[in-house]
Amino acid sequence: MNIDNELSGKIALVTGGTKGTGKAIAERLAIAGAKVIIAARSKPKDANPDFHFISADLTYPEGTGKVITEILDNFDGVDILINNLGGSETPGGGFSVLSDNDWLQTLQTNLMAPVRLDRGLIPPMLKKGAGVIIHIASIQGRLPLHDSTLPYAAAKAGLINYSKGLSKEISPKGVRVLTVSPGWIQTDAATRMMERLAENSGDSIENTIKQVMNSLGGIPMGRPARPEEIAEFVGFLVSPRANYLSGTEYIVDGGTIPTV
Repeated sequence: MNIDNELSGKIALVTGGTKGTGKAIAERLAIAGAKVIIAARSKPKDANPDFHFISADLTYPEGTGKVITEILDNFDGVDILINNLGGSETPGGGFSVLSDNDWLQTLQTNLMAPVRLDRGLIPPMLKKGAGVIIHIASIQGRLPLHDSTLPYAAAKAGLINYSKGLSKEISPKGVRVLTVSPGWIQTDAATRMMERLAENSGDSIENTIKQVMNSLGGIPMGRPARPEEIAEFVGFLVSPRANYLSGTEYIVDGGTIPTV
């Protein structure tokens, strides 16, 4: 199917859009004809010159406020909002090694950043009676890894629940809300996390990867997802071909979660 122009005339914001899955999503939306805005802390040297870049740390209210203000001033809002930003920087070792700051920073990044951006950018969508919001969560919202990413898992579970509630409120007004919960994605950030866990445990990276695979119950597809595979699915969800889809969480994990 030719997707070259199906998002023509649409304005899309992708948070964390400079690398990994966010970068793949931004490029996929651009191929479909969207005007793409990316928000991240720093602009990479290889940034796509066609993208409008906003430098902001979305972990904090000041960062999300800057993004909202610049978008409303320059574009009068967006048609597509991809809340992709997320991650975990907490140490391994279980609940007892986690400080209040570990919890608060993780919740700010993975839950409050999307909440704040939605609050600022949904009103113009409601005024037009159209728009799509995608929250990128994680299967850890359902399958938490207690040793290494407990705050991240809890934040993503909250994001999934929030997304469902938001969809019930604004879908009747023309704005679709969807959640995509990937499993393990082979990004640079995932590789760094494996390195950090290996250093904390004193084990090799290879053994650490095997341990994470085992903790997930294995990946039936035999490998992590590629960022481009997640991006392709998101591209479909925000397109007119998915106009009847709202309020649903889509798990894209290669069969990792072992239950129905």
